[in-house]
This record gives sequence, C-alpha cells and structure tokens, in this order.
Amino acid sequence: MLGYSDSNKDGGFFTSNWELYRAEIALAALFVELGAGQPKPITLRLFHGRGGTVGRGGGPSYQAILAQPPGTVNGQIRLTEQGEVIHRKYGMRALAVRNLEQATAAVVRATLRPRPPEPREGKWREMIAFMSDASSASYRALVYGEADAQAGHDAGVKASPAQIALERSNFVDYFRLATPIDVIERMRIGSRPARRGGGGLENLRAIPWVLSWSQSRVMLPGWFGFGSAVQGQDMAELHAMEKAWPFFRTLVQNMEMIMAKSDMTIARRYASLVPDQALAAAIFGALQAEWDRTREAVLAITGQAELLGGQPELDRLIRLRMPYVEPLNHVQIELIRRRRAGDDDPRVREGILLAINGVAAGLRNSG
Repeated sequence: MLGYSDSNKDGGFFTSNWELYRAEIALAALFVELGAGQPKPITLRLFHGRGGTVGRGGGPSYQAILAQPPGTVNGQIRLTEQGEVIHRKYGMRALAVRNLEQATAAVVRATLRPRPPEPREGKWREMIAFMSDASSASYRALVYGEADAQAGHDAGVKASPAQIALERSNFVDYFRLATPIDVIERMRIGSRPARRGGGGLENLRAIPWVLSWSQSRVMLPGWFGFGSAVQGQDMAELHAMEKAWPFFRTLVQNMEMIMAKSDMTIARRYASLVPDQALAAAIFGALQAEWDRTREAVLAITGQAELLGGQPELDRLIRLRMPYVEPLNHVQIELIRRRRAGDDDPRVREGILLAINGVAAGLRNSG
C-alpha cells in the first residue's frame, strides 16, 4: 500500500509524490527479479491509499492511472475512494458507471498500450530528485522548524532567510489560530479521531490537517515547496518534461487545480485571527512568497498566461462556484473571531460548522 497523506504531511506535496513514484519503480523491478525462473510470475498489485484532495493523493483517476510507472499496473490496480468523493463520483448511477468506465479504460490502456520508453527520463529523474530535496527542505523549514532548514542548507539546498527564522512552535501557533483547526478537531467526521494521541503536528491526522488549510484557502498541502524546488532549473527542460512525462504532467495539473481554488486574499483575513500580528505577518509572508513563486513556476512550465489556461472547462466550473464559497469564508472568520473572544452562543458554533460544510462542498476535493 502506498500512503499519500502522511508522506505529504512529512515532506510536502512534491516530495511525497516523487518518493512514492520511486518506490513503485523499485517494487516493479524487485518483483521482476524475484519472479525470474519461477514457474509462475509473482504478481505485483499496488494499493494506492488516495484521499479526496490533491494533498492526500487525490485528483482525476484516469490521468493518475496512466501516470503510473511502466510495469506497475499490469491489468490491475487497487485504490481507495473516500468520504465526499464517494458521494460525488458514485452517488448517482450514471456518474458511478462513468467513473468506473474511466478507471477500467485507464487500466486497460496502461496494460495493453504502455507508453514507449522515454530516453530523457533518466536525466529527468535526476532533476526531479534534486528538486525534491529543495522542495522538502523549504517545506520542513516552514512546518517543522529551524533544525530541518539548517540540514537542508548543509546538503546544499537553499531555503529563504525568512523560512529559516521561523521556529516550529511559532508555526504551530499560527496554524492553530489562522485556520479553524480548533473547531474541526471537535467535529465528528471520518472514521477515526483527529489525533493519534498527544499534541504536535506529528500526531495530527492528515484529514484535519488538509481540511484546515482548505478552509482558510491556503491549500498548503497541495503546492507548498514547488516554487522553491524549481529555482535555478532549466525551464525549457521542465516544459519538455511536462509535455512528455505523464508523471510530471499529472503532478503539475493537480497542483494547478488546487492553486486555482486557493485565495491568498481570503487567507490574509484568516491570518488576522492571530493575535500576534508580527508572527502572522512573518508566516503569512512566507506563504505568500512561496505561492507567488509556485504560480510563476507553473505558468512558465505550462506556457500559460493564467492558472488552468489549458483546462478551460475546469476553470469555468471553479469560477462558477467561488462567488458562493467566498461569503461563507468571511462569515466563518467573523464567527470564529466571536467564539474565540468568549461568545458561547450555540448559534455561533452552529454557524461555524455550517460555514465549514458549505466551503467544503463548494471547493469539493478539500479534505
């Protein structure tokens, strides 16, 4: 089983996807080696533990299956569909049939018509490995503190001075105050509690982690670190990589989708919930700077003028929903502010919960 959620929380979106891809390649090679000379080949079936959102391995299933490394599908694949995804993709018979047809078609195509070897892929893997180190260092510098940032520097990976100056406890304080995590932890969602036990980010489960950042419209688990990863890279080579390598193309498209659903102006309003505005300015500044770097990188790689410029139908659907989502964000912020100020009116808490549900429904794959 390949676990997307916790690997993302540990190292960020880009590194999580790359390390899982590497693991798949290694497993496929191992099964070929172990099956050599056997009367019957040893069959590999990978179980993809995908969540609903990009930060937990989600995204369009058809493209995801076709983006798997050669030799890892072979007529079968197993994956999870969770929570809101079940209702959205299988709640109506016609939708269920369509989604099952798409998944089946992808498995058949990946098995019977695997993509031909790409002679540049060896070079591209080396580039991705270096970029992954930079992405992980940038992510862990922000989320897990100064020691990890310094380790990245010792390995020759550059993180911004602003990121290095942020201490782990400060980031946790920001996260708890600039997102509705304090409410989400008390909601009866999912099959398991929000924490494995104890405090700290290590024990927080991936669903509340991702959902909190979705509600505050930062969407951090779906993109943070990529902008730093491509600094100094050959954009022409990355553009060629996006065109010819399904793994990288799917990764960029998923990141592009989740960034189109983010809104850093609304996120700034959530940052205003942090009493220590110096802390809020420092961490939000790091988030905004990385968001800007990542957006510029995505546009340079895809050759587009705007996010989702190559996916006009998806862009239209997201734009149709956002006018209904944004007022709920502003209502949620005001109600959270009142509740944290001591307003115990049950209607305030109920309003926050309704706003959380409304924002999640409008954003769709958000938790």
